[in-house]
Amino acid sequence: MSWVDTHCHLQLDGRDPSELLGRAVDVDWVVVPGIDAVSSEAASALAADHPGRVLATAGLHPHEADRWAQEADRIADLAAGAAAVGETGLDYYRDLSPRDVQRDAFRAQAELALALSKPLVVHCRDAFGDVYEILDGTGAGPLSVLHCWTGGPRWTRRFLELGVTFSFAGPVAFPTGDTVRRGAALVPPGRAMVETDTPYLTPPPHQGEPNEPAWVAFNGRALAEVWGMSVEEVAASTSRRAAEVFRP
Repeated sequence: MSWVDTHCHLQLDGRDPSELLGRAVDVDWVVVPGIDAVSSEAASALAADHPGRVLATAGLHPHEADRWAQEADRIADLAAGAAAVGETGLDYYRDLSPRDVQRDAFRAQAELALALSKPLVVHCRDAFGDVYEILDGTGAGPLSVLHCWTGGPRWTRRFLELGVTFSFAGPVAFPTGDTVRRGAALVPPGRAMVETDTPYLTPPPHQGEPNEPAWVAFNGRALAEVWGMSVEEVAASTSRRAAEVFRP
């Protein structure tokens, strides 16, 4: 049984990426998302150091959206050789960049993904309506991976109609994750992946520790309970979907 961790920030972790990958013996490969030009370059370097084990993405996180004008050209160059565009999206919880600026940067990266025919890694926090509107308006839904999906049934149904892929992180396994699990119950297994979001969102039984790719299986086990499937079936299904999305 093996897994794919579709979202882990090894380049932002502070620990040795080789050690983290070495402990992830049941993880075939991982996706390392960039959140700005510098971290996207670092993700690309990790992919070069670990061919076949690490894929990189290039993008600008909504927290940094006010830097889009300065970083757009470099991110576009990196994205051309990366596995995906992003992490981009909208974050109305922290609001570290003005919301109109977030929307402009997100829309531009959705259009970049369309131009490159690359997947789009999407961050959505307290911004379901505007994320939906931009994906619908640009037509980028079928390319989109909704990273760390936390939507309940209503938003899950709406985004399913756009053709997105849902990626589930620690919240699906949290004791407080009932809403996430109700949403996940509506997602066909063929439209879902798993991730850790290392070093964040550590699932039980390791909550309180920095997350790492080796623990992605705990999120997969939570999905197995939601779907009434075996853990082995979830590992196979989510890994197959990851390959379809990131390795066309």
